[in-house]
Amino acid sequence: MADLLWDDVKCFFDPDLMGSLPDVRVPDASVEDWQAVLDLVAEKGWKCQYSEGERVLPVPRAEAVLSRPADAERPDLRVWPTADVLAIFRFHADNEVDLDVDLRELQGQERLDVFCGFLREIGRRLGKPVLMDPEGASGHPVLGFDVEPDRVVLLADPQVR
Repeated sequence: MADLLWDDVKCFFDPDLMGSLPDVRVPDASVEDWQAVLDLVAEKGWKCQYSEGERVLPVPRAEAVLSRPADAERPDLRVWPTADVLAIFRFHADNEVDLDVDLRELQGQERLDVFCGFLREIGRRLGKPVLMDPEGASGHPVLGFDVEPDRVVLLADPQVR
């Protein structure tokens, strides 16, 4: 059974309402949590590409990425849980796993199920909530993986448009 139904949550996947790149995050994280995410990507066999600026490189250990100098080229890890859904991990801080998704890629029940499954995998691995906030509105999650019921749940009331 689906965690969320498209008709109930489609307003949270409207790029005009939420911004096209909502903020997905795991608060209260650690370097070990980042490494657990990197290990999960490898174990699941999800297609991925790590880069620093324009250079594509092998995926390093989390500690190496997070200890780079502040003025170094910005690293990111692109992960495709399926061929048509992309998540980009940003490595801004060691205390929060942060990533972007493009809401234009997450339209309809099938893509919503992929996204919920992706959040569930990360949340289960870390034993922590994985939250989605509107773009630029960190701290105001609308949905996320909740550890206790072990599923993705609504954290805000959907807006009727």
